Amino acid sequence: MRILQVTNFFKPSWEAGGVTRICYEISQNLVRRGHEVTVYTTDGYGSRLNVKLNRPSNVDGINVYYFYNLSRTLIKKMKLTTPYYLPIILRNEIKNYDIIHIHEHRTIPAIFVSFYAKKHNIPYVLQAHGSVLPFLQKQKLKNIFDLLFGYSVLKNATKVIALNKTELSQYQEMGVISNKICIIPNGINLSDYSNSLVQGTFKIKYSIEPTCKVILYVGRIHKNKGLDMLVNSFSILLKKLPNSKLVIIGPDDGFKKELESIIANLNITPNVLFTGFVDKDTKIAALTDADIFVTPNFSGFPVTFLEACVFGLPIVTTENGDNLDWINGNIGLVTKYNEGDFSKAMVDILSNDILRQSFSTKGKKLVLSEFSMDNFIARMEYVYTECILKHSNFSKVV
Repeated sequence: MRILQVTNFFKPSWEAGGVTRICYEISQNLVRRGHEVTVYTTDGYGSRLNVKLNRPSNVDGINVYYFYNLSRTLIKKMKLTTPYYLPIILRNEIKNYDIIHIHEHRTIPAIFVSFYAKKHNIPYVLQAHGSVLPFLQKQKLKNIFDLLFGYSVLKNATKVIALNKTELSQYQEMGVISNKICIIPNGINLSDYSNSLVQGTFKIKYSIEPTCKVILYVGRIHKNKGLDMLVNSFSILLKKLPNSKLVIIGPDDGFKKELESIIANLNITPNVLFTGFVDKDTKIAALTDADIFVTPNFSGFPVTFLEACVFGLPIVTTENGDNLDWINGNIGLVTKYNEGDFSKAMVDILSNDILRQSFSTKGKKLVLSEFSMDNFIARMEYVYTECILKHSNFSKVV
């Protein structure tokens, strides 16, 4: 198949979040399976990338166009990309593709690509990655975007991909008919984590005592991630488990100063470590040395959950996220969204070696059986093929 992937950001803009990583993994593995893959993206998230602009580059066998963003301000304030040159290339090249995969629908690239796909009768798959409904920040702007473009982008998709049952119902709420929706949870490439590091590497690097309990969070430091609730929960935990450290790995997304102020007021600053964005080896070292993995609030299907499972880390999260029914009581605990319940769940796991080991063993098995990258890509290939055949048959009828 000749496949076009469309995403706001791509390798090496890892700090942009999980969508960047997922699009890269999909593209790389499709190439390994013999498909021709092109990616339309932009020239960077945190800063402009040192790459060829508005023309193709070879990135690990993937044909990548990094389009120049007219405005860095719109990226910083609204995460809105402005790849002015994209439609110029798109008009000439769109007929070259058998199927298009658009990642996230409230983007300018999604507007252009869906328009030309419909015009030239090319099927496309839409994957919202946990952002189907216009909730959380900038809700009014998202509502306006949906009225102008978003509903149309969703409506004209041949298929939409949901990460879980919660997202499936959200697509339905946005007017997508049920037979267009398929659930494909994210997968993980286990070979990326085969070079395990010596246990204790992370603790030595950051001067953490060998016997200290490490509670690990990996993700952007943004207000909607529930990190204020997390640090309040952690302060309660310290009364029972004083030799503990909360490690927060990820780039600041506008909330770090406020979070540091909350931590200072709780008098727990020495027990909280901010590493910022780290390289792959440092993240693996942290996962190796951590005792539990925490995510107070999420949407979609965080790949970080799968990473935690690879390293046998029990997960603690809340009902405030989407419904992932394979977590609670199986590989971790899901609590109500409050400090007391969240703290209790962390203490229960950290204080019970038998429970922690049970969650650890089940998590490792689950990744192997259900969420391997091979399973993930095979499901994606099936959807692509189904869309191409469906569109081809429809075109013949018309």
